[in-house]
Amino acid sequence: MAAAIHIIGGGLAGSEAAWQIAEAGLTAVLHEMRPLHPTPAHQTDRLAELVCSNSLKSEQKGSAPWLLKQELRRLGSLVLEAAALARVPGGQALTVDRDVFSAEVTRAIATHPRIEIRREEVRAVPDAGITIVATGPLTSDALAEEIARLTGSSRLFFYDSISPIVEADSVDQSIAFRASRYGKSLDGTADYLNCPFDRPQYEAFLDALLAAQPVSSHLADDVPYFEACLPIEELARRGRDTLRFGPMKPMGLIDPRTGRRPWAVVQLRQENLRADSFNLVGFQNHLKFGEQARILRMIPSLEHAEFLRFGQIHRNTYINAPALLGPTLQLRARPEILFAGQISGVEGYVEAIATGLAAGLHAVTLASGGSPQPFPRETALGSLCHYISGADPRNYQPANITFDLLPQLDESTRQKLRHDKHARHAEVCRRAGEAMDEHLHAHV
Repeated sequence: MAAAIHIIGGGLAGSEAAWQIAEAGLTAVLHEMRPLHPTPAHQTDRLAELVCSNSLKSEQKGSAPWLLKQELRRLGSLVLEAAALARVPGGQALTVDRDVFSAEVTRAIATHPRIEIRREEVRAVPDAGITIVATGPLTSDALAEEIARLTGSSRLFFYDSISPIVEADSVDQSIAFRASRYGKSLDGTADYLNCPFDRPQYEAFLDALLAAQPVSSHLADDVPYFEACLPIEELARRGRDTLRFGPMKPMGLIDPRTGRRPWAVVQLRQENLRADSFNLVGFQNHLKFGEQARILRMIPSLEHAEFLRFGQIHRNTYINAPALLGPTLQLRARPEILFAGQISGVEGYVEAIATGLAAGLHAVTLASGGSPQPFPRETALGSLCHYISGADPRNYQPANITFDLLPQLDESTRQKLRHDKHARHAEVCRRAGEAMDEHLHAHV
């Protein structure tokens, strides 16, 4: 009988890896340090807790996030099954009630007969046996130091933020209006509350934001924010219209009170199934709580807002994966150790789930005496793992799934479809499905 496979970290990646291992008939031991050792961002002891957005990205057919999720569903992802059960309206995105979602993942993992959950802090990677490190962006200091020693590499940090959440009843819906951009949503409903600005309101809001007091902290000035998740005050410093072309863009929205497109918009996205709270989309920040309350109440319809959570900033930790990992997420120096999730060098919930699933399946192959094989480059999952292991290790930053990570279509196909982006993306998805077919047939 194969020895148990150990997974360090009970987030999205670790939970998915443990499930894949157990479903394959092997024993998984899942180590999670919460609640004994809390983190700056987590609020519960549940597995797969979402600490930032409640969105698992686009479900629009033919998009890169949709393709990756389709591959994960095909491979039996537990976490995406939980997302389906916890789904709330979110336009074309897969958005979830975070409490229902994490509770469902926790229930499934805790009741699986081949998964053991150990609530303890792991301070060192085991010297023997197969281990998946999936400790996420909030890896404890002790284990981060151990990983730095193990990999012979300095730790890499970037700073990430989380958005505020407001009580639904405190939003003035005589001003805020329901709509999805360009009227697009998965079921035809208007899934967002939109807070419209005219130009003077926007300029006043921007001036207040630029003058706001940040949280005093020990964060190093020379450590960068992750470009895909910049705080709003950092965006504001980059130009007076930067927010209008970013999280406050008004494109595709018409204010029913005026019949015109607003100058700027803040979108509120439903947080839970009860629809009693909303997330300020893209409004992560690093301001003092009192400053946040004052400035965010300048948003039209939020003048009397009650905040359930203010924006915060926290340290994210990840390894220089291209210098350390192979395409099967195995540590080159010690192949019995695999990395998954954000610590492996991906950004985003779905990407963390994907690497957890891949690491779990590769660990099963390894424990069964086989040689793990990468997923095909033509697939979203294969291309994501290829980026992690094959990108330029100099100035490396984690990546979201995009079509840019997948191989280009052949020249004749590109020329044939050069004027039709949707057709090109559809062909990339068709090719990915065919490659996954062949891979699964060869490895069943």
